[in-house]
Formats: sequence, C-alpha cells, structure tokens
Amino acid sequence: MAAVPTFAVSPSFLGIARTDPTSDFVIAGIPMDIGTTNRAGTREGPAAIRRASRMLTDGEHPVHRVAPDAMPIADIGDFTLALGDIPGSLGAIARQAEPLSHLIALGGEHGVTLPLLRALTARLGRKVALVHFDAHVDTWPDNFGQAYAHGSPFYHAIREGLVEPARMIQIGIRSPVQNEVMDWTLAQGVAVVSAQDVHAAGPAAIARRITDCVGDAPAYLSFDIDALDPAFAPGTGTPEVGGLASWQAQAILRRLDGVSFIGMDMVEVAPAYDVSEITALAAATMVWEYLALQAVRARRQGPGR
Repeated sequence: MAAVPTFAVSPSFLGIARTDPTSDFVIAGIPMDIGTTNRAGTREGPAAIRRASRMLTDGEHPVHRVAPDAMPIADIGDFTLALGDIPGSLGAIARQAEPLSHLIALGGEHGVTLPLLRALTARLGRKVALVHFDAHVDTWPDNFGQAYAHGSPFYHAIREGLVEPARMIQIGIRSPVQNEVMDWTLAQGVAVVSAQDVHAAGPAAIARRITDCVGDAPAYLSFDIDALDPAFAPGTGTPEVGGLASWQAQAILRRLDGVSFIGMDMVEVAPAYDVSEITALAAATMVWEYLALQAVRARRQGPGR
C-alpha cells in the first residue's frame, strides 16, 4: 500500500522508484506521434498514463489478490527518438528495446509496436503470437503515402515474419476499412473480432477465443486505447463509436492468465482530448491488469521460477 496519499505518489508508473533496466519487468515511455493520421498528441501519453497510475497504488488487485507494484519492475523513463524522422525513430526504438527482458511500453502512437516486435523477435529468435485490442486493423500497406505510420504496424509485422498470423487475434475492430485491406488481413489467417462480437458474446467467450487462438505460444499484447468506446476513452487521436466498455476490456484481460505473455504496449493516449483523465486512467488500469497477470503466473510457478 502506498505510504503517501495517491496525489503525492511519485510520477513514475505506480510510483515505482526502481530504474534498473535489467529488472525482470521494465516500463518505458515512447513519446512518438509523427505518424498519426488524424489528431496528434500521443507524445504526451506516457506522462499522462504515469500520472493516472497513482490511483492504483493504494491496495492489491481485488480479484487476483496480488500487488503489481511489488513485482520486480523498473520505470526507466522515456526512449530517445529521432525528431521528425519516422524510420530513424523506429530504428532507435528497436535498439533501445532489444536488451530489455520484459518490456511494457507506454505510447505514443501505434507505429511504435513495429520496432518493439522487431526487437522482441530478434531477441527470441522466433515469431510471436499477438493479442491486439483496437478499433482498427492497422494492416494498411500505407497511410496516405507514408509506409510507416500508426495504421500499418501489423501489415509490416506480418510481411516481415515477426508475428504468426494464425495466432494473431484482433479485438474490438469497428472502423471504416477498405474491403481489400480487410480481405488481405483475413487471408493471412488473422482472427478479427468486432466490437459487436464482444458485446454479443461477452468477455468470458472472447477470452476463451483468445486463449484458443494463441495456444501455448509466447504472446505479445498490443492495446490501442481506442479499442474502448469514446465514452470511456475520448482522449485518443482516432476515436470510433460502438467500442468496448472499460469493464469489458478488464473482464477479458483478467481471464487471460493462461496466456504466456512476454511483452506489452499501451498506445494512442492523447491527453489533450481527454476528460478528467478518464482515458489515461483506463490505459494505466489495463497495464496494471497486465502486470497482475504476470504476478499471478509468478505465484503459480512458485519461488525461484
């Protein structure tokens, strides 16, 4: 439990004081938004998520009964980027991410996921499964002539052999999308679960579908905050109506303790468009839920594992 009131907690994620990049779990901010196609401002996302995370420091997880902030986690601050240079920034992100054992990245636009996957698969020497929460498929081959932007990370990830499409599942999809883009995505073997599917089936069924899709493969979680409906997450660059409620996303994540997650990003928080920090708090809470899953897995495996 926090030793001070939540408003006085250190501005790191969950008030974490450790900054050692060799920690088992590492939080890093990636304040990049030069590849956004609508409203910019996600460069302020990492700071906003960290500030909002103070609300999560005054007790244990109410369901899993673990304390995510008691895990061996460090917050190493923000990555260095190449100002105004998308390819240069992607290269810089990959170089900084590759040495980190289990990275939880706070974005930043969704384009940062591509170099994170490049770094992760280079370190592992294999493709990974992917659990992707979003309103958009993000498999456009380009974005208004720009090959590397926030609408194309998974097009490149599939083409570069970073993810296993048959073990890739997208949750909350509902935006307008060209037929050829959706057809290409489905043809690769990606499972696309619309927001309407989530509403109709319920969190338990969606969690089972995710677990069945991913299987026992090492998996990466990429969570675009616009997977949530704008009523719950207005502070984002490309809001789409009809999305998930915060409780639905939480309920799904809480049932994924059987998935072997090895990394995560939380992206597309744009605090300039937020209302009373509700978007930043939702983002911080989803990261907290992810860390709780890691604590549950560690408890299940026992001491020394």
